[in-house]
Amino acid sequence: MTDVAGKRILVTGATGALGSRIARQLHNAGSSLVLTGRNADALQALGIPAELFTLDLSLPGAATSLIHTVTSAGQLDGIVAAHGVVAFGPVSELEAQTLQQLQAINQTSPIELITEAIPALGAAKAAGSEPFVLTISGVISDMPTAGMAAYGASKAGLKAFVFAAQRELRREGIRVVDTRPPHTETGLATRAIAGVAPAMPQGLDPDAVAARIVAAIVNDDKDVPVEAFS
Repeated sequence: MTDVAGKRILVTGATGALGSRIARQLHNAGSSLVLTGRNADALQALGIPAELFTLDLSLPGAATSLIHTVTSAGQLDGIVAAHGVVAFGPVSELEAQTLQQLQAINQTSPIELITEAIPALGAAKAAGSEPFVLTISGVISDMPTAGMAAYGASKAGLKAFVFAAQRELRREGIRVVDTRPPHTETGLATRAIAGVAPAMPQGLDPDAVAARIVAAIVNDDKDVPVEAFS
């Protein structure tokens, strides 16, 4: 098991419905947190004692800069990449800007976070920690869905990277785990960067999903597929 008490953990997307809940549960478990989001006021409003960084991870180099800043200030024991955006609509109406934003936020920035953090996480392992990276690709990465092709592609690309990276990084003592919760009532669908969400069935409780994600960290899970959230 991984003891998160006293561990310095970076949570991106900390002002989101899942990110905020994950951060609060980690804080309650005794973690020392580094939280990021795009809105400074929203970060402050969380009321969670933490190092706070306001930035837009869609910008080129933002993820690299974040890791350099965070690791220069102390040991980094774990990362939870909880940021992301969604878009809807048929492929015939997909605009280049939408595709670029989906890829930049959902795929490129988490990959940059992981690759840039490898030396720091390796150093944490050498210091006796149990370093990890957790991503949230969601069920969409396993289930290509009409009307969500570009969004699904960005998440499936992240999942593919994580599955390959975990095989490489386990030799370094760094655990990389992807989680794929089903539709969850986070409100993300109402904040799409393009298109309108189709009618969806009632999603899962975000508190329960966040709890299962934190359990995956503590219980040393190697993969958390959709079935694990039932």
